[in-house]
Amino acid sequence: MNLTNILQQTIDSLPLWEASFGVEREALRIQDDQARIAQTDHPASLGNRSFHPYIQTDFSEAQLELITPVCQSSAETIRYLRALTDVTLRSLAENERLWPLSMPPKLTDADIHVAKLASDFERHYREHLATVYGKRIQSLSGIHVNIGFDHLINHLLAQDSTSDPRTLRNAFYFKLARQFLRYRYLFTYLFGATPLAEDGLYASPLDHPVRSLRSSSYGYVNKDDVHFSYDSLEAFVTSVEEAIAQGQLIAEKECYAPVRFRGCPKNRDYLAKGVAYLEFRTFDIDPLNPLGIDQDTLDSVHALLLGLLFLEESPTDTQTWAEWNEGVALSHPLAELPDRLQLESHKLLASLDSLAQKMSLPQAFSTALDRIKASLADPKRTIGGRYFQKLQDADSQESLALQLANENYEANQARPYGLKGFEGMELSTQMLLFDAIQKGLTVTLLDETDQFVQLSYGKHTELVKNGNMTSKDNYVTPLAMENKVVTKKLLTAQGFPVPAGREFNSPDEAYAYHQQVAQKGIVIKPKSTNYGLGISIFKDGSKPEDYRKACDIAFAEDTSILVETYHPGTEYRFFVLDGETIAVLLRVPANVVGDGKQTIAQLVAQKNANPLRSSGHRSPLETIQLGDIERLTLSQAGLNPDSVPEPGAIVYLRENSNVSTGGDSIDVTDQMHPSYKQLAAQMAQSIDAWVCGVDLIIPEASQAYDGQNAVCLELNFNPMMYMHTYCAKGPGQAITPRILDKLFPELNTH
Repeated sequence: MNLTNILQQTIDSLPLWEASFGVEREALRIQDDQARIAQTDHPASLGNRSFHPYIQTDFSEAQLELITPVCQSSAETIRYLRALTDVTLRSLAENERLWPLSMPPKLTDADIHVAKLASDFERHYREHLATVYGKRIQSLSGIHVNIGFDHLINHLLAQDSTSDPRTLRNAFYFKLARQFLRYRYLFTYLFGATPLAEDGLYASPLDHPVRSLRSSSYGYVNKDDVHFSYDSLEAFVTSVEEAIAQGQLIAEKECYAPVRFRGCPKNRDYLAKGVAYLEFRTFDIDPLNPLGIDQDTLDSVHALLLGLLFLEESPTDTQTWAEWNEGVALSHPLAELPDRLQLESHKLLASLDSLAQKMSLPQAFSTALDRIKASLADPKRTIGGRYFQKLQDADSQESLALQLANENYEANQARPYGLKGFEGMELSTQMLLFDAIQKGLTVTLLDETDQFVQLSYGKHTELVKNGNMTSKDNYVTPLAMENKVVTKKLLTAQGFPVPAGREFNSPDEAYAYHQQVAQKGIVIKPKSTNYGLGISIFKDGSKPEDYRKACDIAFAEDTSILVETYHPGTEYRFFVLDGETIAVLLRVPANVVGDGKQTIAQLVAQKNANPLRSSGHRSPLETIQLGDIERLTLSQAGLNPDSVPEPGAIVYLRENSNVSTGGDSIDVTDQMHPSYKQLAAQMAQSIDAWVCGVDLIIPEASQAYDGQNAVCLELNFNPMMYMHTYCAKGPGQAITPRILDKLFPELNTH
């Protein structure tokens, strides 16, 4: 089968830029003050590594392996790698960091503890590696890039119905693997970044910097007497089996080829079932990137592989190809390619240029091609070149690596909430995803815009919307809580205290009611909203114009509104989960403190600059607004946004205390009298709510509930969780882990 001809015949319609990606990143845990490999066991907070889909250990206890799910774009792959890195860094011991280099720090054999895995085979296998190759070489870390071309292969099959699917698939991936071996030197040139090794790693170390020790014979390679055939896929399979039979290898996974065929448990299965994708194992960690690899590199690799597909193959000469790579790997980091390899590389560039001219490829392809050409013209622009230049200004590689490790850690901790890579989702969902990944659940985004996710452990699957809406709540319960009139009737029927009030379906009816409540404390709010939207509070009566304005604000949120009796006291939010109050929050209305110089508007802007504040429920505290409700509240106090408060004067911009409208949060879980926790739980149970936010007005929280001294303002479906965890004051309560424990109780038994 001439795959090149088949590709050329269908080139006009090929989906070349469609591929699936996966990245595996290895990284050593180190002690931040010593640049020494960590002596602690794999972090217990990262779930059970025996089944964790994303975070495992490689050779040693200190060597982590981060594994992204299969993604349909390079951008999505990097997004997941960013999330996994975030979870990992925030799960380390306080004095631990991730070593940012492929080459390990200074270490001895005694420093390296073989991974304490549950599988007898995996432990035995690692002990074998330690004996044959040495513990220190096993401590080299790298990046494995997995790429599949199902869309492209299926398109080729659709265009040529005479081709056997398995034969075409194997021809496709075998050609790509051989071409990669031939042009491996170019990948080493562009992406190699291991110029130096610390003292003690090698018995006979080099005395000069090189481009990539790890990609050379100094790296992760089989013994010299082990050879694999690339004359055909069957010849490769047979050569690996023969090496095992002769005792040169103990398992197929000990084949340390630069590229591996993937998708079947045994190599021989590929002959019958076909190769599913390729794993490229030669990439050094990018020392200057916190993730170890970036989207630019993935796009460049993708582009290069496409170019290799369209190049005619040359006769197999794995020895020469290996020599080319060895020469480039052991050349100076700023050296250009030898003339012969420059010519070879330009053949590949010509193939890429031809693709760019013949097809309408995305900008990412053109950008990657320009980046490759620039790096070929100037070694300083390669990853290794940039790192080596930075190394020249450092006291040592060790000091630079430790500096980078600490910088990466501190940058990640700057936003210690949510989930990196998923910042566009609601914060409660981000927190749930963080904890799900940490515990080892498989995460699938079903509808990101709608905050709909699927969590899985084995065959057990749960759907979660907006962080805490699950199958544990029935369909009608949230509808009942959304309708505040229904909620009040249900609570009243159970004997729970609620405020008296009236419902209005038209503005005129509501306006006319003012004469009956003009001198009374009242609350005006929409009938069916959440998050404190459209609420106005008048503690000591109201003027007609202010009352009408408040009614208009409420009607803007709903077709019906409520006018209720105002009850003095302090409002608390109780978070109830499965019949138990697990968190209590005191919420202080949106406010600023005067300094005698700045206007209220300026003070609001200053307070909003806090990194904990943003809009859209994506940070623990919400941005304070200066909208109609805030201006109405100010006007009742004789103020406006341009007023300058006295030093120390607290100016409230809202009467309602919702954090979602700019309020401050204070965790009072431990201080709250148990009787009110029980009351809130009973209210949630009365409406069959598994998750519920209960808002109570309590005059004196230190006194026990006596049946009269508390009023329930409302019950909330899908209550915010992050405000209980990341509070303005107080220790905070972790909600999302407890939800996951309830959804997946089996996690705690493994």
